Amino acid sequence: MIDLYYWTTPNGHKITMFLEESGLDYNIKPINISKGEQFDPAFLKIAPNNRIPAIVDQSPTGGGEPMGIFESGAILLYLADKTQKWIPQDLRGRNECLQWLFWQMGGLGPMAGQNHHFVQYAPEPLPYAIERYVKETSRLYGVLNKHLADGRDYICGDYSIADMAAYPWVVPHERQRQDMGQFPALALWFDRVKNRPATQRAYELAKSINTAPTVDQNAKSILFGQDTKTVV
Repeated sequence: MIDLYYWTTPNGHKITMFLEESGLDYNIKPINISKGEQFDPAFLKIAPNNRIPAIVDQSPTGGGEPMGIFESGAILLYLADKTQKWIPQDLRGRNECLQWLFWQMGGLGPMAGQNHHFVQYAPEPLPYAIERYVKETSRLYGVLNKHLADGRDYICGDYSIADMAAYPWVVPHERQRQDMGQFPALALWFDRVKNRPATQRAYELAKSINTAPTVDQNAKSILFGQDTKTVV
């Protein structure tokens, strides 16, 4: 059994997508980040960065005590290795998959996240910041579009954790001010992932967990007002 500490963000969706694909038994433990539940001491023992998602594997491979893991990329890699699924088993294929996983973790996610912040949530428009992150999001879409343009169905040929990592960050493309018409190979990939039954189940689950996905002023102060005092 996997305990999944989860909220309905792109990083959260990565893990429900994997779990729905894999068939592993899992139990959702909602962490409402808009209410500050990520600062609960019990959660911080698993996720010291006070971010979702995190998991506790009650039956880790090889036995022993339950194992906690934080950071969505690390979780995807752990689950892929646990199940021997959704990551190539040969050296070259595995490393290609890891490169694209790290590309999402270090590039697409952070840059699209800043795009969301300055376009959607900043208290006043900051044209330089908006242009900076909208353009960088566009560049990253272009990188993935070019990679997919050779006719491959998925990022590494077969479906993998690289696709699960990237897809949730492309779902809000309209909010990111991206025109999918400019990225035809990416658009085909996007629809291919979207139409997978496991993807659809994961996103339906999200609707049942977060029935009012709004960010009010109190939530903004919790989400965007953190500094070093938050962790000390």
